[in-house]
Amino acid sequence: MERLYDMIIIGSGPAGLAAAIYAQRARLDTLVIEKEMVSGGQVLMTYEVDNYPGMPGMNGFDLGTKFREHADKLGAVFVTDEVKRVETDEESQEGELLRAAELSPLSGRKAVICENGRYYGKTVVIATGARHQNLGAPGEAELTGMGVSYCATCDGAFFRNRTVAVVGGGDVALEDAIFLARSCEKVYLIHRRDELRGAKSLQETVFKQDNIEILWDTVVEEITGEGRVERLRIKNKKTLKERELSVQGVFIAVGIVPNSQRFEGLVDMEKGYIKAGEDGRTSAPGIFAAGDVRTKPLRQIVTAAADGANAVISAERYLMGQ
Repeated sequence: MERLYDMIIIGSGPAGLAAAIYAQRARLDTLVIEKEMVSGGQVLMTYEVDNYPGMPGMNGFDLGTKFREHADKLGAVFVTDEVKRVETDEESQEGELLRAAELSPLSGRKAVICENGRYYGKTVVIATGARHQNLGAPGEAELTGMGVSYCATCDGAFFRNRTVAVVGGGDVALEDAIFLARSCEKVYLIHRRDELRGAKSLQETVFKQDNIEILWDTVVEEITGEGRVERLRIKNKKTLKERELSVQGVFIAVGIVPNSQRFEGLVDMEKGYIKAGEDGRTSAPGIFAAGDVRTKPLRQIVTAAADGANAVISAERYLMGQ
């Protein structure tokens, strides 16, 4: 007989680890499935975290490690595997076989099918996060966390009175440029087109900032520096002229991609994000979403952790109503 967990958590970033902690405290029989060998998610790539309450200046890897240690201390069970899909009894092949034999499938049971096996749970918390769209420029990967950032609100404070660049032309890029202009000496806004895509109100604010310079029709060819970002090699697409830009940081805002593709058809989505409110409830009974993968206005470590806690509370209520 396959083991039936009270809860299966998919993902071990801040949302998944917070859910594991709350689930253990609630005495739920829980399994955490993580894709990578090391827990923590995107926080592991953050050189320094300065906005998590009570832990100013914490190294991202250390913070992720502390989250995992807390879950371990409470006895959370982890398995490393890659989730392919989630099925409910109503749609699974096993459920069809049981019904054909006039036997009732376990009501509401979910099957999490992975590369190396399958696991069963009464509830599932999807905490697979999202990933920032990369530029793909040489030097980007090597200097990520060392001046290359994908979150101005996370890392902007480290560049006070310095010169930085923002790459992109949508709402997030404009918001980042405005945010950085408040504390940075100079902000270059690098956009590959000759007009911005962001909201007109944001564009108006950008145009009013004396320390924001927009570089139109421009792309980043390379990010360079000895151990930290020092300069960008940029190219004007129309004139084909290249030049170097001296900066101490570059914020890439060309899009965010939620890690939700494997759940299409299982739950309702909006622009790739799983539709779920603060309580984490999705359109599918017993399935919850937490962290960057769900629809929400702010994606930060602290909000991801809060999502994990909320999802477990909602799952408890669901289980009590079974």
